[in-house]
This record gives sequence, C-alpha cells and structure tokens, in this order.
Amino acid sequence: MESLSDTQWDVVISGTGLQQSLLALALSRSGKNVLHVDPNEYYGGAEAALSLQEADDWAARHSGPDATPFAGAQITKESEGLAASRSYNIPLAPQLILAQSELVNQLVSSKAFRQIEFLAVGSFFIYQAAGASSEPTLSRIPSTREDVFSNTTIPARAKRSLMKFLKFVLDYDTESQAELWKPSESEPLAEFLEREFKLDGDLQSYVVTLTLSADGKISVGDGLAAIHRHLTSMGMFGAGFAAVYPKWGGLSEVAQVGCRAGAVGGAVYMLGTGISEVQRMDSDGETNVQVSLANGVVVKSKTLVQSTKETSTDSVLLSRLIAVVNSPVPSVLQVVVEGAPTPCAAVVAFPVGSISTDDGTASGFPIYALVHSSDTGECPAGQCIVYLSTVSSSTSKSLLSNALSSFLNAIPTSEPPECLWRMHYEQVTGTGSFASEDNIGTFDWITSDLALNDSILQYVKKAWQFVGGADEENYMQFEDREGVNDDDDAFVN
Repeated sequence: MESLSDTQWDVVISGTGLQQSLLALALSRSGKNVLHVDPNEYYGGAEAALSLQEADDWAARHSGPDATPFAGAQITKESEGLAASRSYNIPLAPQLILAQSELVNQLVSSKAFRQIEFLAVGSFFIYQAAGASSEPTLSRIPSTREDVFSNTTIPARAKRSLMKFLKFVLDYDTESQAELWKPSESEPLAEFLEREFKLDGDLQSYVVTLTLSADGKISVGDGLAAIHRHLTSMGMFGAGFAAVYPKWGGLSEVAQVGCRAGAVGGAVYMLGTGISEVQRMDSDGETNVQVSLANGVVVKSKTLVQSTKETSTDSVLLSRLIAVVNSPVPSVLQVVVEGAPTPCAAVVAFPVGSISTDDGTASGFPIYALVHSSDTGECPAGQCIVYLSTVSSSTSKSLLSNALSSFLNAIPTSEPPECLWRMHYEQVTGTGSFASEDNIGTFDWITSDLALNDSILQYVKKAWQFVGGADEENYMQFEDREGVNDDDDAFVN
C-alpha cells in the first residue's frame, strides 16, 4: 500500500462540515483518490454535535474574541441534574430541513437517507408578553386553512384576510399573481402584507415568523418564496408537519453519513489533522498542490478544497445560547393533528421588541428558539434543549438570557422549568458559496438560516465540478450498494 506522501491525490478536502461532507458523498462513486482531513477530533465542523465534555473543551478553545467562525464561548452550569457527558449530543448550529428541500431529494437519490433517522418538527409559536391582566403565552401559528378555521384567538375578519393570503401564496409564482407582488419584490414583506392583505401587526408577525428570517426584514420576493416552501412542505411526509430533523445531532449526522459514504468509496480520513501550509507547484507540465499536514506529512494533490478563514461583507454575526432544561416541556411538543407523529422539535419566535434587557432596552431583531425533545437523541429523557439565536448586538447576550427565562415562565406548569446548563457564543455565518483560484477551492461559512438554505447545495455541485465531476446527469444519483429494497419511501418517524 502506498503511503500518503507517495499517493497522487485527486483532491484533499479540509474540514468535515456539511458542504465538505456532501462533496465527499458526491465523490464516493467517482473512483478518485480523496484525502479528507479535519483538525478536530470529531466530524461536522461548524455543524458538529458535542457531548458535554467536548463542549467544555470546545468552549475553552473558542472563548477568545477573535476566533472564527466561533468566538466568546462561555459555559455556565446552573443546577444539579445533568446526566453523564455522553448522554448529550449538542449541535452547534441546528437547522430544520423543510420537506420540500433539495437536500431531502439528494439524500434520497443518493440512498444516503437509509442511514439517517428523520423526525417530525412540530408547531411554530409566537411569544406574547404578559399584559396588565394576562400571563405570558405561547400562541401557535396557524399555517393551513384547517388551522386558521379552528383558531379561537384570531377574529373572524382577520381570519378571512389570512385565508386570502394563504390562498395567494400557494400559487404566487403564476403569471396572474406575479402582477400583484413583482412591482414590490424588494420592499419589506410586512409592508406588503399590511397594504395588500390588511394583515394587522400580530398576523404580520405570524407570517414573517414562518419565513424564519434572521433579521425580520425579509423582502417580498424572498418572503413569499419561503412561505410557499413552508406551506407546500406541510403534509408532504405525513400529517401535521412541514419540516424534519435528523436524529443524533441534526446536520452533524448528515455530515457523518456523507463522510461514511466517502470512506466506503475509498477515501482516506484523518481526524485531528489540520493543514499547516499549502504551496502550488508545477510538475510534469501540471500544476499540483503540495499540502503540509499538521502531523508533518506532506502530500501532493491535483486540487484542494477548504473552508474560508475570512469574514466577508455578506457575513452575519449571530449570537447563540444553548440551554439544557430539566423538563420535557410537553405543552409545546404536542401532536395537534390526528394521525401525526409526535414532534421532536418546535419553533418559538420572539418578535422584535417583545424581549428587553434588564435596563429596558428592547430587542431590535427577532429571537428564535428551537426546542428539542429527548427524542432527538440530544439529551436524556425528562429534559429538553433550547437553542436560541438572534443577530448579534451589544445587548444580544442579555436578550437571549431573558428570552430563555420568558420562555420557561410561559410554560403552563405548577413550577417553571429550570435551566441546568447553558453555553453562549457568537458565530460568523456567510453565504455557503464556493470560489476557486487555479486548483484551490474555498467554501464560505454556511448561512444563518434556521431552515437549511438549498442554495448551499448548488455550491457543493460547483465544488464537485471543480474536482473533476463530469457526469452531471447522474450527480447524486446512486444505486444501493447492497441491493437494499427501495419500495418504501416513508422515512419520517
């Protein structure tokens, strides 16, 4: 067997994040020599899922202000009740996957879905602060006609307006409907909803929440596309849900499946091994890349694919808070449609201005909380994990902490649930784009979306073409390796 240094590699892939791992999946049937390295001791890169001990080590490495893409990490253990470290599998950047996502199509066509257990994502909620004579509540967002009809909190007139909008969105991209929104394509969606459909502030919040817009300022064009994708995803894999979530750490699990496919296809994997130096060199009339690994080994490759180390003008800085809670919070993880699977997750949105710091400074951006049950495999039974995020600001850390407290206080129980463990950090996000210069290609940081943005998949294909992928018609179209029967398309539990 040739040594690493003696092998002429077709590509060295640095990092096992989602995009690099999907690239490995795409190359797994190519017959190319692939060396896949990662400086971390775990798979997943910025999408990794960590045990409590791994999170401690990770936070220590990313506690400084200038680490990229993560910085300012701080862990606080607040109460007794945590289980063993390996009982937790905490993703750094969880994202939902809408049923209409192209990622689902590619996981099915590549047969990789057989190695992933998908779970249903349940309801979307809006947090409504306490009034003069009312307690704080979580109001479930209706996203189907049946939901709207059965809702008892929306006035009849407002229901008609909302129904009119939902009907419009389902075929918004037809020529006749485009006449209404195309002239306003770049304006804020909220203004369009008020002007054209007479939706009040509460209903505007409902609709904008369904887009999962990080800053709440999504345009008409992008907003209608996002809501259309959500509505058409509803019921695609079963009653009562529009999105799925991979068990055992979300996108981290997808990344590991991609890497396993790469390994089965002959790729060589080296965790705990980064790249210390890269040089271009000419040999036999060809330009190759000489890659020096951190362990002292030097390899030669036709191409190199890596992650960016830069922050671009398109980057969005997110502030994140992950909290382990000593309650399964069943009130937000209920089955609301007969025959639907029990949801593993729910979304709670805190609209702009609904949360304030201790000195009264109101939130300038939406805050989102993804609430995950133990069914995800991310925490033990009897607990849940809450993943909060918002656009970073000087007050975002305090706002996230107060949003967590507000959420726990809004849970209808005799005693509010308690936070056992929390980790706060900042994350630089990007566009997920792929750029190449000569024979070195670079992925930008993944996007800030709470629902996976399919745009990143086109960049994976671009990287595949860069490495030498040519059979475009059969891209991500694989037969089962072991003759598995393909007569059952139901893969949501």
